[in-house]
Amino acid sequence: MSAAEAAGATIYPLYVLEDEVAGGRVPGGASKWWLDKSLKSLRSDISQRGGKLICRKGEAKAIIADLVKEVEADAVFWGRRYSQPEIDRDADTKKALKGDGVEVQSFNTTLLTEPWAYKTTSGGYYKVFTPYWRAVRESYEAPDPMQAPERFAGVGIESDEIEDWGLHPVSPDWSTGFDSLWTPGEAGARERLSDFLDGPVRSYEEMRNRPDVEDGTSGLSPHLRHGEISPATIWRAVMGRINRGLKEEGSAWSFLSEVVWREFSYVLLYHNPKMGEANYDKKFDKMPWRSSESDLKRWQDGQTGYPIVDAGMRQLWHTGWMHNRVRMIVASLLTKHLLIHWKDGEDWFWDTLVDADPGSNAAGWQWTAGSGADASPYFRVFNPITQGEKFDESGDYVRKWCPELKDLPKKHLHAPWQAGKDVLKKAGVKLGETYPEPIIDHKDGRQRALDAWETLKEKQD
Repeated sequence: MSAAEAAGATIYPLYVLEDEVAGGRVPGGASKWWLDKSLKSLRSDISQRGGKLICRKGEAKAIIADLVKEVEADAVFWGRRYSQPEIDRDADTKKALKGDGVEVQSFNTTLLTEPWAYKTTSGGYYKVFTPYWRAVRESYEAPDPMQAPERFAGVGIESDEIEDWGLHPVSPDWSTGFDSLWTPGEAGARERLSDFLDGPVRSYEEMRNRPDVEDGTSGLSPHLRHGEISPATIWRAVMGRINRGLKEEGSAWSFLSEVVWREFSYVLLYHNPKMGEANYDKKFDKMPWRSSESDLKRWQDGQTGYPIVDAGMRQLWHTGWMHNRVRMIVASLLTKHLLIHWKDGEDWFWDTLVDADPGSNAAGWQWTAGSGADASPYFRVFNPITQGEKFDESGDYVRKWCPELKDLPKKHLHAPWQAGKDVLKKAGVKLGETYPEPIIDHKDGRQRALDAWETLKEKQD
């Protein structure tokens, strides 16, 4: 766009909401909440540059074609998408526009590199993260940033009102706690990055697994998900600190490895278009999953009886986000202890996470379930008690999100059922009334998972 502006071109900014497109995945409720705020922020930014964000809902191909005719455009540019239905639709749109004599270009705007950029020595894509991370770390250089256009057009062009799209959750509106935590938009993203680099990045390697530490992570994932900041911008900023002699260089590299994990998930998604709905490892097609609406509902509601799990699920509901360590713990309980298909958990996260990402969400769930690329072995069953004791050592995380347990001594906080009657009474806890009994005993849940694993292995013989 900078080149177009330099050439004196008029730039019409357009956003198309493809909300009900055949073959595509409709954004979840939390993502729609973020999109609403993000678009309003973008609308304001463009207005300050004399333009108007044109918003239209429907089929992108038809909408773009109509606008091209309306403003007599001779070129169309957009950011590439990487899930297969979107790839197909964009290719169809590009073909139609070129057929009408319109110049069309798409660009990588959301990833460090294209999903096909790095290949193994055998010529295939990377299926294991560590060598992929090594390859990116050794060779990637962030390009110089492009300057935003000084002027936009669009005033006087017909546009939907963002407010009329109804992007906020209703029945119930569970987004009421989001505003105090998040500032969607480019300005919010840059502020979040600046705050992170001014302090938390130095202790990231140590604190990234601590849900009880408020600024242990960057909080950039929803901004990345919605294109408000590019991973290249993040890489460039972090490398700037490293090159200026950041003492905690290892911690900064640990953070960048997580940025690259997101990249890796898109490599997997691009080469496995069904990854969000089908097992990457096909042997898991024969896994004897359970179906239990009541167990799934208790998990969704944060009523499993395991405090670290319940704290995470309640944090998700109230904030639209969950700490990454806790995501693994809650996913393990669902897919191992409860033996419920990872897709049920992935669907819930898709609806309730503000950073619900088609690549990372699917890859993360399949990693924990054991069915993904470079996955955690299925027989690795997270112990929700010891995980809580280790990563929420202070108990602050559980006390915040499970306030009914706040007066329990730290010794019993992650396993209230192990406390004596007098301890429970003094803390005002009545198991089965004020706080649930465990949905399943840990040893029984672990054994259920191991038995399922043995059954799966037998089916492969």
